[in-house]
Amino acid sequence: MSQPAFVILVGGPPRTPQIWAAPPVGDRERVKIQRGNGYEHFESTGECAEFDGELIPVYRWCYRTFIAE
Repeated sequence: MSQPAFVILVGGPPRTPQIWAAPPVGDRERVKIQRGNGYEHFESTGECAEFDGELIPVYRWCYRTFIAE
């Protein structure tokens, strides 16, 4: 089983975590995380930042969608 890859999230609504353990997927452009009744969508900036001695990809918030019932 693959380990989750950590990403840095920038922007988004209040209380959005800065570091997120995203499921491992090769070279992805976007990350989607579930928050409450919707999803926050983040897009890759193409940059990396150092966190805890490792380079981690940075993603910037772009929009929110709601879960359909």
